[in-house]
Amino acid sequence: MSVAIVTGASRGLGRALAGELAAEGWDLVLSARGATALEEAAAGLERAEGVRVVAVAGDVSSAAHRAALVAAARGLGGLDLLVNNAGVLGAEPLVPLAVQPVAGLREAFEVNVLGPLGLVQEGLPLLRASAAGAVLNISSDAAVVPYATWGAYGATKAAVDLMSAVLAVEEPELRVWWADPGSMRTRMMAAAEPGEDLAGLPAPEEVAPVLLRLRTQDLPSGRYTAEGLAGSPAGGGTR
Repeated sequence: MSVAIVTGASRGLGRALAGELAAEGWDLVLSARGATALEEAAAGLERAEGVRVVAVAGDVSSAAHRAALVAAARGLGGLDLLVNNAGVLGAEPLVPLAVQPVAGLREAFEVNVLGPLGLVQEGLPLLRASAAGAVLNISSDAAVVPYATWGAYGATKAAVDLMSAVLAVEEPELRVWWADPGSMRTRMMAAAEPGEDLAGLPAPEEVAPVLLRLRTQDLPSGRYTAEGLAGSPAGGGTR
């Protein structure tokens, strides 16, 4: 039975990715800060899909929490896929760099960059032991396009992109994907730009199966977009 760790899994894209994996028979270790919402998500997946789901509430910036996630995966039999999805904006709503709170930027780097790196380091022995070990780091178009007010968040995602590319070189036996899901109808997007109309954006449940084509099609390590994976023409930046 395949085992995945999914962070930021109580809602939004993380919850949708967990749901898709559970429907395919994956056992899961789920992480999020909010224990109640996380446990509800885990229980719902266990009932609906009949898979084993372990909920471990905590913050990915915590080394103890990361160790607990990997220990839970080991208890389920190993680790085949690590999905680094948890993230914070650094300011809500987003603000120009001239007034970006330094504390918020620090938190964003702790959660969005150091958390994923720490989880990769903690999980590498299990990922290397898997017949098909893979890491999926959730990126953003803000990592490559200079959108006003997205500078702090985009900086963390640019760091994740480069870190992922280096990991792919250093761990050639693993699949390492860094993927931009595009703008979605999520609570995070609403918090980022409260005045924006999100009605025309896709729901995370529409995007998750597209991103997981990386796994089902065993695509090479690299940077991908949901738009590209869906077969749409490239271009027209999303974040």
